[in-house]
Amino acid sequence: MEDAAPIHIRISRREWIVILLLVLSVVINYIDRSNLGLAMPLLERQFGFSSLSAGQLLSAFFWTYALVQLFGLAGELTDRFPVGWVLMLGYLLWSTATAFMGLITSYGGLLALQLVLGLGESVAYPCYSRIFAAMPQEHRGRANAFIDAGTKLGPAAGAFVGGMVLMHWGWRMLFMVFGVGALVWMLPWYFAMPRREERQRSRRTTQERNAATPASGSSGSIAKMIRLRCAWGTTIGHFSGNYFYYFLLAWLPTYLVQEEHLSIGSMSKLTAGIFLLIACTTLLAGWISDRFIAHGVSSTAVRLTVVVGGQIMASSLLGLTLVHGRPLIALGLLAIACIGHGGYASNHWAIAQTLAGPTMAGRWSSLQNGVANFAGIAAPWLAGLIVQTRGSARLAFVVTGGVALLGALSFALLVRRVEPVNWEMA
Repeated sequence: MEDAAPIHIRISRREWIVILLLVLSVVINYIDRSNLGLAMPLLERQFGFSSLSAGQLLSAFFWTYALVQLFGLAGELTDRFPVGWVLMLGYLLWSTATAFMGLITSYGGLLALQLVLGLGESVAYPCYSRIFAAMPQEHRGRANAFIDAGTKLGPAAGAFVGGMVLMHWGWRMLFMVFGVGALVWMLPWYFAMPRREERQRSRRTTQERNAATPASGSSGSIAKMIRLRCAWGTTIGHFSGNYFYYFLLAWLPTYLVQEEHLSIGSMSKLTAGIFLLIACTTLLAGWISDRFIAHGVSSTAVRLTVVVGGQIMASSLLGLTLVHGRPLIALGLLAIACIGHGGYASNHWAIAQTLAGPTMAGRWSSLQNGVANFAGIAAPWLAGLIVQTRGSARLAFVVTGGVALLGALSFALLVRRVEPVNWEMA
């Protein structure tokens, strides 16, 4: 008996609007969480932070961001209540926290608002996964690639525009401009947000719907999830990818200013260029992967090849141990690593969404993202400790390359097949 030919379903105009608004929300999300790293060279001068104190402040966001997801609160909210409203309320909270950072006069105040910022942003990825899990398989690569590109375009735009704001108006206006200005997004989202997820779910291909039926029943649970080898694979791999990215997000601006002796203007342009490179790679890899799947190549082969290969490329930062004193070669290795990270980032969420199925997508992504975002605590803190004890961030780059290699091994060895989990049998 021959396999049924794949059924190709086009993304509707309304779905494209939702995707574009989600991309804009994640751009703003990452601008807001990267503002502190961008302003840190000026804050260190004004408040006299040590490198270790700066690292602790940069990691504070992730305590609430990770823990709220790890304990399942973000996933429960996303799976139990209308996803559009959950995202909107979280967005309002994080934008308000960003704006108030411009009024703070103490280390403790910045720390408290970083915790509030993390609380607001904790619902974002569970909401994205809940929406995208209802899409056909052949569209998830692009949808997730657009989201991940937004996570790179946010810091790129924030570094470029924020650098000019810092030079002309100082760090307080940086937070005020991005915090207050971002509230405009809420108006179009109110009219476009998905209110009836059943309509999206009905658009999945017949082939995927039949495969997903066992995966999307009421028998799915966190208790079953944590017994799955593939869940550990996606979670450890996600932690590794996050470690790479959050290290760059937190310490690249300070490294370029303090060790490469760049001006604020030059630093902001180079930082923007690096994140733009990752974004372009993500979009290209997401488009290519969806094209292969649409032409009949298995999602297992496509998703795992892109993710594992990308993290192996990201581990090229290990080569920095051999190029001391040769900055151009070091920048070349950084570029190769960032291209690899972009490839990985385009597909890793599509793997988790496929494994979980629509009704478990919020809880799966919440738990996975909660664990993975402890990398946001570990990477800035460990980098700060290395800089304070060794006087250079070079070893911190090498550690990041090793963590990326661990992520490649995790996906390769623990995630064998990219297909919906049969929760009745799990």
